[in-house]
Amino acid sequence: MSLDPVASRLANTGVAFASQIESAARRYGLNPNLLAAVAAQETGGPGTNAGHNIVGDGGHGHGLFQIDDRWHPFASTKAAMDPAQNADYAAGMLSGLLKRYGGNVHEALSAYNSGSPTAPGTKTRWADGADLGYADSVMRHYAGLTGSPAPDESAESTAIAESSATVSSVGALGAAAQSYPLPALSLPAPSLPAPSLPSTSQAHSYHRQSTDYMSLLGDDTNETDS
Repeated sequence: MSLDPVASRLANTGVAFASQIESAARRYGLNPNLLAAVAAQETGGPGTNAGHNIVGDGGHGHGLFQIDDRWHPFASTKAAMDPAQNADYAAGMLSGLLKRYGGNVHEALSAYNSGSPTAPGTKTRWADGADLGYADSVMRHYAGLTGSPAPDESAESTAIAESSATVSSVGALGAAAQSYPLPALSLPAPSLPAPSLPSTSQAHSYHRQSTDYMSLLGDDTNETDS
């Protein structure tokens, strides 16, 4: 199977399930590097970009993005252990949080982990002694993946707004086309497919507790709950 160039680049930096992550990010208009950085934080570890597909956090965190079964019924299904479906669910959550917090990446990441945009969340101790809160640790993974600082919040917000505007424009065009009268002669007018929208109808609740998955991996990452 040949990988999309973005997925191929992610895979070359050590990201596991790069194709599934890139596809999920594209569906929800997310920066794939940011989504990959969340996976690295959740099921990789300090200094590694590789995510795993595991059950952690005392048995409550499920799959690549550690969806918590205490807050998400999805996590209790078999689908949660499928990397593609797990990535899709996480991408939907993160996309919704970015919209909720006006494109503020740091706040969205904090809420993804703890349920609060201002909470430090799970603390991660890096090899150089840096003791980082959840969002800052994700951003460090992002810098490792891209060789650049974490994404500019206003740029992320603009990208989301442009994506939403494009979808809205497609919907408006479709509605306008269907309102035109049918030709006098004629064959039935083809029906326009409904525009493909990211699913927002399913309400997601967000993590209310920190994820302590690393102790279940059997390695010494020194990650502790806040």
